[in-house]
Amino acid sequence: MMTNLFSVFDPSAIFNFSLNWLSTFLGLLMIPSIYWLMPSRYNIMWNSILLTLHKEFKTLLGPSGHNGSTFIFISLFSLILFNNFMGLFPYIFTSTSHLTLTLSLALPLWLCFMLYGWINHTQHMFAHLVPQGTPAILMPFMVCIETISNIIRPGTLAVRLTANMIAGHLLLTLLGNTGSSMSYMLVTFLLMAQIALLVLESAVTMIQSYVFAVLSTLYSSEVN
Repeated sequence: MMTNLFSVFDPSAIFNFSLNWLSTFLGLLMIPSIYWLMPSRYNIMWNSILLTLHKEFKTLLGPSGHNGSTFIFISLFSLILFNNFMGLFPYIFTSTSHLTLTLSLALPLWLCFMLYGWINHTQHMFAHLVPQGTPAILMPFMVCIETISNIIRPGTLAVRLTANMIAGHLLLTLLGNTGSSMSYMLVTFLLMAQIALLVLESAVTMIQSYVFAVLSTLYSSEVN
């Protein structure tokens, strides 16, 4: 039972073909098409979302951030959001439910931030290990705590996104597998529950994309 349940996250279990990882890059074909067509309400809404994110990320980065630096995090948000939404459709592989993708996004960003900070702002990075007002007797412990906190950041970013995607898809799969053994009234109730869960999962896809991008922005602002 558990093998069948988790097989929805197996890349080789869908059509027995490993190229379903290419679904991650479908956005390169679909998202730019909205700019080739006549302006529509969806185009205007998407542009307003990107502009709002640009302003917010610029505020989080502070005066040291450049206008072009926000595009990295906007692109990161768009990539994760698109893959999260694509995973809600049947027979489409959810690449963000695998640490292979999420850790590949989080770890290089974190390494770049750390290398940039320690090379160009060494004193600031050392000072960041000890919060202001820390008693002298607690300073060695605070250095260890802050060091561990910095090291696990890419892992927490990746696991948070992966766990949320897996949890929602597992609930949808469990509800879908129990429908064949229920009566008509229970199936109707189950269908309503699945619709409500699908709406909730759609909100989770947007929230987790936003959280991933915002936390990456905050980590970048700390090294400047």
